[in-house]
Amino acid sequence: MTDQRLAIDLSQRALQWFDHSGRKDLPWQKDINPYRVWVSEIMLQQTQVTTVIPYFQRFMQELPTVQDLAAAEEDRVLHLWTGLGYYSRARNLHKTAKTVCEQLNGQFPNTVDQLCDLPGIGRSTAGAIVSIAFQLPATILDGNVKRVLARFHAVAGWPGKGEVMNRLWQIAEAHAPQTRVADYSQVMMDLGATLCTRSKPACGICPLKQDCLARIQGNPQDYPGKKPKKILPVKTAQILIIKNPAGELLLEKRPPSGIWGGLWVFPQLDSEADPSDYCQQHFGKTAVKIERWPHFRHTFSHYHFDMTPIIIQLQKTPSIAMEANQRLWYNRQQPVEIGLAAPIKKLLAKLD
Repeated sequence: MTDQRLAIDLSQRALQWFDHSGRKDLPWQKDINPYRVWVSEIMLQQTQVTTVIPYFQRFMQELPTVQDLAAAEEDRVLHLWTGLGYYSRARNLHKTAKTVCEQLNGQFPNTVDQLCDLPGIGRSTAGAIVSIAFQLPATILDGNVKRVLARFHAVAGWPGKGEVMNRLWQIAEAHAPQTRVADYSQVMMDLGATLCTRSKPACGICPLKQDCLARIQGNPQDYPGKKPKKILPVKTAQILIIKNPAGELLLEKRPPSGIWGGLWVFPQLDSEADPSDYCQQHFGKTAVKIERWPHFRHTFSHYHFDMTPIIIQLQKTPSIAMEANQRLWYNRQQPVEIGLAAPIKKLLAKLD
């Protein structure tokens, strides 16, 4: 079969499968517009559909239009994102919404190049917006699609390498049809998410099995190539859970960039430091009880973070500066809408 014939055959078989087995009732497949497609695609980056659905529904209920998102406070946006992780996605959503409203009259561009000029939108996300929201020809290559195409063509190597990624883009472009572009984008993501999964792919019922080289070789699990493993460094800190007599907890806002940028966290202390000295320095003789909890680990993409929670009960609320909205006393019974880092959310649940 010629390369051109194979490309056409793949898209036709995939679309036939979509017609009877593809997902058509996901929340972002209803009332389709560029805003809803964009938000869903950003949420779905490195996050499973089942996890995203309630977040997307809540986000759309609270911020149904790009204008609503642009006008929202950052804390509200991060609050709605809390638990999804990779918070730079939320901050870029907010920035892009402001740009669209302030510079583009509230209208999303309908070309891949123009969309890629906006914060947080890459080539594949732009392709999804163009093909699904505008129904114009465009190519996508998210993690699911990479896996399908890498196995179908037995493309060796880790997609994080430039030459492997370029090869996959060439293949994706060759397969992309000029008609039913929205359905094709959806079905390629569906195949990767439901049949051509990372482990135990359902090759026997896959519509592409006839010409899939990885299936023919009998080693679909070898594609795509794995990211080279590296030993992650370990960082440690004490997490100070400081309670005032009313039961409120002291939180501090992280700087806009970096780990947990813009989120609210408990104060941190070097692992070697003495919490008693910290209390004396910041609160005087107001600490009445200090309790140490077992440490736990939170893993980022580039290091492990081992945290030891230290519970500090204050005898009276200290008169510490709450300057520039960078500190607050958090009431768990009447919580404010702020973005919380995932480990902080877990500690709050444990306290409750």
